Amino acid sequence: MSIKPAALAGQVVLYGAFAAFIGFFATNPRYQHLPPNHALVKLSLAHFGDRECRKRTPEELQKLPPNMRAPLECPRERSPLLVELDMDGKTVYKATVQPTGLSRDGISTLYRRFELPAGEHEIAVRMSDNVREPGFKYVKEGKVTLKPAQVLVIDFNPDKGGLFFQ
Repeated sequence: MSIKPAALAGQVVLYGAFAAFIGFFATNPRYQHLPPNHALVKLSLAHFGDRECRKRTPEELQKLPPNMRAPLECPRERSPLLVELDMDGKTVYKATVQPTGLSRDGISTLYRRFELPAGEHEIAVRMSDNVREPGFKYVKEGKVTLKPAQVLVIDFNPDKGGLFFQ
């Protein structure tokens, strides 16, 4: 069985059109990660909030059976995270990040991107992992110099002292 010249010509045209289509969209439209002379700050946190435990009163303890008399009552739920980010003296982000899970006992995660002009910036980030305690337990402030297209990540690791820039 031989291939007819018309069928061969049709296959060449269709494969050529398909290759041109792929070739065109492989390079167009042009992708630009950031505008010229801009940098990127990524706020990326994943942390378990504290449990909101309370101390039981002596009267409450007496009402419980002897084997259930734990002095602290700790519900399964975890506290949400309170997060604030300031850049150059202005608050650009403020949020309450709820814990995941059906019982709100999972990890709280946050990811936000902020584009800003390259250059020197004053950055302050604050986080609290217990809404019952006033103020912020973790604070990181610093002056950073960002180059064009540079990415600065604000992360959290309790083993490294809390919030840090990388």
